[in-house]
Amino acid sequence: MPLTKAGITRLRSLREKKHREALGLFVVEGEKVVGELLAAKFPFAELYATDAWEGRAAVPLAAARRGTEPAPCQIISAAEMARLSHYPTPSAVLAVGRIARAPLPPGALDRGLTLALDGIQDPGNVGTLLRIADWFAFDRVVLSPDCADLFSQKVINASMGSFARVAAHTAPLAEALAGCAAPVLGCDLQGDDVHGLPALRAAVVVIGSEGRGLSPAVAARVTRRVTVPKFAAEPGRIGGAAESLNAAVAAAIVCDNLRRAQGP
Repeated sequence: MPLTKAGITRLRSLREKKHREALGLFVVEGEKVVGELLAAKFPFAELYATDAWEGRAAVPLAAARRGTEPAPCQIISAAEMARLSHYPTPSAVLAVGRIARAPLPPGALDRGLTLALDGIQDPGNVGTLLRIADWFAFDRVVLSPDCADLFSQKVINASMGSFARVAAHTAPLAEALAGCAAPVLGCDLQGDDVHGLPALRAAVVVIGSEGRGLSPAVAARVTRRVTVPKFAAEPGRIGGAAESLNAAVAAAIVCDNLRRAQGP
């Protein structure tokens, strides 16, 4: 059954956050990312695919079930996909999910490891940070409201399926950190060497935006500032002069040191 003009307009509108919020839906496109999310059993509400999608045969859809109902998969023409696509070169599959935001449970930050994002506005960095939290088996990610939209296509693509596996919450960080019993580690160029961290079974790692660092309200809740030390080049050699690290790179190093300090 061909897509209607209204149906195409609805799906195309999901490129913009205001329409995603109004409809309670988001869209992801691409064989790799849709395949990753299906493998993670993400419950898509709708699937659209052309005959070129190699994964379509697997989609009467154990991986995409919500309860006992499979997500409908509609086969469309390449021309229709080109009209839906968010890319210059259309993919063979596009999926629609429902926006669901789980509130941060009271006292959650006191337990386990949390990665907190303070005003990270680059969607690629937000997606990569979700992936880092997934890799190091952090218990949750908390995003401040001024972070890039968790349900944007760029965030989801950059997360490489971690979007479906990581518990992510959006909350005012300064309020969430108030009274937190776990150490709150703020990444800061003037902080202590991260390699000296003790073994911590519970901690919050806060990453600020690359442009301004930690916001003042969140910085006031930090109990220890940590940094990845910069190494000076040997005399006569070039290096060691970078101003800073990418936020996601710095987060990965801090997370790795936390896990290594814990031991096996």
